Amino acid sequence: MPVGPFDDAASYLEYVERAAVSPDPQHYAVIDLKRGTAIGTLSLMRIDRANGVIEVGNVAFSPLLKRTPISTEAQYLLMKHAFDELGYRRYEWKCDALNAPSRQAAARLGFQFEGIFRQAVLYKGRTRDTAWFSIIDSEWPTVRAAFEQWLAPENFDAEGGQRKSLTDMRAQLSKAG
Repeated sequence: MPVGPFDDAASYLEYVERAAVSPDPQHYAVIDLKRGTAIGTLSLMRIDRANGVIEVGNVAFSPLLKRTPISTEAQYLLMKHAFDELGYRRYEWKCDALNAPSRQAAARLGFQFEGIFRQAVLYKGRTRDTAWFSIIDSEWPTVRAAFEQWLAPENFDAEGGQRKSLTDMRAQLSKAG
């Protein structure tokens, strides 16, 4: 994340107030409907309407979201918004090349790895290599169908564990298509 850590709650609140009115990035709260509280944020950023390209970023999920269907659903809903409602043709994910969990998440969600941009940015006092991933509009129907199958209640057992992985569902749909 390009921001934080914050010294105190007031500093974080100041950041959130600025973020809430930003046209780019456009921030979204992730709400746990059972708790009725926000437990994460993510944004659409680097918005390039002319070329039909948009990036998901600023993903900040509380521990309550890690490895949950809610986190996957939040990513799906933002992708669906970008492709189906806003009409973008390319949806990007970029992360620090050293951030293995973020790279794994991108692959799990259906993003294709495109490469490493070496020394892409100066970040918190160091040079950062950036891993680039994308989903393009021709891939979206398969990715969307896999999300919808994965998120279906029948894919989860009584304890909330997945019966079939998102990756397996996408692979099965790719073979069928």
